[in-house]
Amino acid sequence: MADTIFAKIINRQIPADIVYEDESCLAFKDVNPQAPLHILLVPKKPLDKLSSADAGDEALLGHMLLAAGKITRELKIEDAFRLVINNGEGAGQTVFHLHMHILAGRPLRWPPG
Repeated sequence: MADTIFAKIINRQIPADIVYEDESCLAFKDVNPQAPLHILLVPKKPLDKLSSADAGDEALLGHMLLAAGKITRELKIEDAFRLVINNGEGAGQTVFHLHMHILAGRPLRWPPG
């Protein structure tokens, strides 16, 4: 996988407004927010997209979901947020390093897109 902008943020080569970090993942504010609160949660392990994950990534993926819950509780948005994973260019993925969008702070309608 190419050295993505997210890898550069993880490696502190590019600054970011980091809101959470642990041994497996990092979360930071999106520089192009699509909601009043827009956090990106990325694994430190380089995975280009969700469909590239395998059984060996099961613990990491579960950890990321739990981290998303922890982040939303810390930000006091645990009762109204959306978690989005875009997989592939056709689904709107623009950075090919797996990431979850945590969106909150405005009404989020359904269906999206």
